Amino acid sequence: MEGAIPELDHRFELPGTAQVVEGNGGLSKVRITCPEAVGEMYLHGAHVTSWKPVGGEEVLFLSSQSRWAQGHAIRGGVPVCFPWFGGKADDPTAPAHGFVRTRAWQLESIAQVGGAVTVSMFTESDEGTKRWWPAEFRLVHRATFGSELSLELVVTNTGGTSLRFEEALHAYHRVGNIEKTRVRGLDTVHYFDKTDSNRKKMQHGEIVIVSETDRVYLDTRDAIELEDPVLRRRTRVTKEDSRTTVVWNPWVQKAHSLSDFADDEWMQMICIESSNVSDFAVDLAPGQQYKMKALVRVANF
Repeated sequence: MEGAIPELDHRFELPGTAQVVEGNGGLSKVRITCPEAVGEMYLHGAHVTSWKPVGGEEVLFLSSQSRWAQGHAIRGGVPVCFPWFGGKADDPTAPAHGFVRTRAWQLESIAQVGGAVTVSMFTESDEGTKRWWPAEFRLVHRATFGSELSLELVVTNTGGTSLRFEEALHAYHRVGNIEKTRVRGLDTVHYFDKTDSNRKKMQHGEIVIVSETDRVYLDTRDAIELEDPVLRRRTRVTKEDSRTTVVWNPWVQKAHSLSDFADDEWMQMICIESSNVSDFAVDLAPGQQYKMKALVRVANF
């Protein structure tokens, strides 16, 4: 792994703007310092772990207890869930949220776009993925670090038969105090409540987190707004070709049961996940491509 970092940096670096360097646990990461933002993206899982727009604070939450190692997902940032979400329905031994978040992805390109930088990484089907899922695919995660954080997940069916997949950009947003945070934009939307036997319910008004929360909001297209009076900022998440939104906070007991989460860190985070899961899984014919996008903007007040 060490030998690969200088070689990748030699091939892809933008001097003074983007470098391939050794990150936590010796894992390769791209470090971005551009006029509009600073950020980081690991090749392990094509995982965005940091985005700080110029003049602002860190937007993403990262657990202090995250395990930085092969075979383990990074806890925080933006994990990529694919080709299933949660547990695999027909195989309880399969990795949760699919297999790509613990894979070593390949760097495709790093490009400066005005005052921002776009990093593209990809992974493809091989014998390792076919052990869990027979489909042939190519998956690209393209992240643009600028005054906004733009994330694109592009799935191509490279095989001869159609495939069906779930996907999520499992973004952990850093907040000052979860109990004072409000989430807007999902009023009157139906959701499955995973903390209550997956019962279908309807959202009334804004979301206030008062206990363990794990919800899949259905047929969502509108922007979501996260209001944080402690950090004095509003985060707005807009998306394209995503029909579900997952909202998650583990609260006290669940956080205690997660070894890669410090006991009190549940107070500093909320997941707002642009996704296509459950009844909104995507069917893709041979040769077809599907692109899901999420755009994060932050305004201080």
